[in-house]
Amino acid sequence: MRTPSYWNKKNLISYFLLPFGVVYAFATSRRVSKPSKQADKKVICVGNLTAGGSGKTPVAISIVGLLRELGYNPAFVSRGYGGKIKGVMVDPKIHTAHDVGDEPMVLARIAPVSINPDRYKAAEKAIAEGADIIVMDDGYQNPTLKKDISFLVFDGDFGIGNGFPIPAGPMRENFEEGLERASAAMIIGDDTHHLSSKLRPLPVFYGRVEPVKPKEIKNKKIIAFAGIGRPEKFYHSLREAGFDVLETKDFPDHYCYTKKELNDLLFKARKLGADIYTTSKDYVKIPTDLQPNFKILEIKINWGYDKKLRDFIEAML
Repeated sequence: MRTPSYWNKKNLISYFLLPFGVVYAFATSRRVSKPSKQADKKVICVGNLTAGGSGKTPVAISIVGLLRELGYNPAFVSRGYGGKIKGVMVDPKIHTAHDVGDEPMVLARIAPVSINPDRYKAAEKAIAEGADIIVMDDGYQNPTLKKDISFLVFDGDFGIGNGFPIPAGPMRENFEEGLERASAAMIIGDDTHHLSSKLRPLPVFYGRVEPVKPKEIKNKKIIAFAGIGRPEKFYHSLREAGFDVLETKDFPDHYCYTKKELNDLLFKARKLGADIYTTSKDYVKIPTDLQPNFKILEIKINWGYDKKLRDFIEAML
């Protein structure tokens, strides 16, 4: 799905949908109150209170890096949204995004990934495979697995939108109730909505998405496409990396591309004499025979003071 424009501010559409949102929030509240199972190892959850792209996956990847600095052997657990296979460890050599979902394929480049809608079962499988700590990418509202540390990730530029629950707004659950279960919050980008004052007394960590600039840029002229919650952030990262973005094309989040759509994009790029860039999450959904025609812009989270976040995690564990 694309982030609806009426999620940003309260208007006639959001008020019309608000009764449905109240029902949604109530159902979520009932769901998260269910008993959770404790895994044999510690669990760190990277989640959010809003739908759409807040930066959870790059944050989860960053946390895995910090855990390795602390001497841990982490693994990810994921629902495997969009995939057909459940209850497996992701193997990029044999699985595709259609099998296990796009985000697990991206995460599998970093650390082992166990997928299952029942996160407890996913965690136990990862532990049986040798993990000594679990990082849950998303799943803050999933009650099946007890979390030892829960980080709430917010997009500083979007905040919490109009503050209404889905479908009237972007909220997955009531803001105040959601904060009560969190260990800390993370604001990615500038805090343009002054969220930090609303998050107290939670500890707040500030990060910034930074492009990993290619060692050599042979052609600065590019077109770009993305099927993520807020694609404009990706296009901004490309410009920050020094590219001249001639055209962009947005697709819904988790979109599965057809060969015709991809070939149309390639035709347009050739016509403009441009390279074509996408996200790592979108790249894994491109058929392997077409992948050599596309390029990826890698990103990372810069925390400014990595030691502060690492020390917090170490103390909580």
